[in-house]
Amino acid sequence: MERDYIRYIYEFIGTFFLVLTVGLVTLDPHNIGLWAPLAIGSILMVMVFAGGHISGGHYNPAVSLAAFIAKKLSSRDLGIYWVVQFVAGIIAALLTAYLKDGFSSHAIEIQYDKAFVLEFLFTFALCYVVLNVAAARATDGNSYFGLAIGFTVLVGAYAIGNLSSAALNPAVALGLSVLKSSAWSNLWVYLIANLLGGAVAAWVFNAAHPIENKEF
Repeated sequence: MERDYIRYIYEFIGTFFLVLTVGLVTLDPHNIGLWAPLAIGSILMVMVFAGGHISGGHYNPAVSLAAFIAKKLSSRDLGIYWVVQFVAGIIAALLTAYLKDGFSSHAIEIQYDKAFVLEFLFTFALCYVVLNVAAARATDGNSYFGLAIGFTVLVGAYAIGNLSSAALNPAVALGLSVLKSSAWSNLWVYLIANLLGGAVAAWVFNAAHPIENKEF
């Protein structure tokens, strides 16, 4: 039980700093806009390295869903991880608004169909990478998993940030909604596309690793 408690704290910390960083570098970014993806990918990388050995370093409900489908996470932990991740996202967003003296003055405009496809594809890529570098027995004990995961988000942020905001993470999408950087009416796109991307990535992982039994 104590071990579980610590895992949930680690998931909160990692998700909190991820969403806080996203908020701080994207809410009225001034001169930091070009470097925002680097900051976001870097905070995810270091938090994955810091917490991967305790909680798996998900910090993302889509990654947790992928881990559950890949039999690397229990249903109980999936539910608690989701609660912790979403709460961390909300708190981080509210703190960002306090630190930057208000909410966003304009929300990103997206085309639902294109944003859905892009969020699905790059969340799939993220979950695919996470499972293959951090959950597969063939890559067990490697020293590069954090880099691979962080750089996947870095690439996604640069590639599709102007088209969908590159949330790739329902907790991040919720945080952006709280900050009014993204309209609440956009939230369904991220929730469905991100979770679907995680589910499909897990299906591919299971097909490639039919006898995996390593706990995440």
